[in-house]
Amino acid sequence: MPHLIVYASEPDLAGREADVISALTDAVVGVYGEWAREIAVVQLVGIPAGRWGIGGRPAEAPAPRVTFGIKDAAFARPDAGDIVAGLVNGVTEALVGVFGERVRAGTTVELVGTPAGRSGVGGEVVLT
Repeated sequence: MPHLIVYASEPDLAGREADVISALTDAVVGVYGEWAREIAVVQLVGIPAGRWGIGGRPAEAPAPRVTFGIKDAAFARPDAGDIVAGLVNGVTEALVGVFGERVRAGTTVELVGTPAGRSGVGGEVVLT
């Protein structure tokens, strides 16, 4: 299942949570198809002002950082390059749509592949 963890400035997130979740879910659906809507997970982590540093000092307006967990097998597909590009672009565009153009240049999307048998749901190991 696609699992996105978004780290963003708490002041940026406040009041926009539903918009961020909706936009990111739509981005996932744009790459995978409508079937992914019901299984896409988005978690928002708001970082209080003064607790995000860049260059050795507190950042004034940091761009969001996204860790996007997907099945490792996606990277072995013949269309892996298109999937990666679509997810990185779609997630970035979704965040720009909510937070504004100022976040584009600094938004980071990290795709993390989980091999089969290395995760579990409901107490059971996921083998696919």
